[in-house]
Amino acid sequence: MWMIVTGGFVLGFAGSLHCIGMCGPLALALPVNHLSPVRKIISVLLYQAGRVITYTLLGLIFGLAGRMVYISGFQQSFSIGIGVLILVSLLYYYYSRSRFQPAFIRQFNSKVQHWIVHILQSPQKSFSFLLLGMANGLLPCGMVYMGIAAALTSSGIGNSMLFMAMFGVGTMPAMVAVSYFGSTAGITLRRRVQKATPVIMGIMALILILRGMNLGIPYLSPLLPASPDDAVHCHH
Repeated sequence: MWMIVTGGFVLGFAGSLHCIGMCGPLALALPVNHLSPVRKIISVLLYQAGRVITYTLLGLIFGLAGRMVYISGFQQSFSIGIGVLILVSLLYYYYSRSRFQPAFIRQFNSKVQHWIVHILQSPQKSFSFLLLGMANGLLPCGMVYMGIAAALTSSGIGNSMLFMAMFGVGTMPAMVAVSYFGSTAGITLRRRVQKATPVIMGIMALILILRGMNLGIPYLSPLLPASPDDAVHCHH
């Protein structure tokens, strides 16, 4: 359990500067400057709680999918496949300098942005900040994809939800600071963070591949539990 908590939090915290670069403008656009200090921090925390709720629900959805993979006995192959897919996407980005984004993701992203604009233009209530955070959690993000990849390769739905929840909690310190105090990150820092993000994703991809290889290395490539369908036959 502590490995899931620590892993999710560390991934979220490591990617929090990336979150500032990608989601920082939305966090800065929160209409909280006219609020009292108490209401301001409550609104900011509600916004962040909305993101964590969405990430947890994503953990539930992809945890269910991962459970099916686990029951089918393809957990190892699936883990390796996701790791290879991430590496291929990184190579594509390196050579083309553009992210590969399928049409359905672009369409979904457009709808989410429309929801966000609609909420921002609506009369602001405390619940609005929670909805904004939940919508923000649906925006396409490389670091979120990393968390989802881990959720897909988990054998337990609860573990997937916990991992994604802690991923969201890990991003909160940096995002709360941006929402409350404003952005202090310069262009140079953001560029450095953007350069570091593919490295983090590459390391995560290699870990997924090693995990699927089932090498028996503690923490890095532990022996994965056998599929529940693998029956034990007794011969008399």
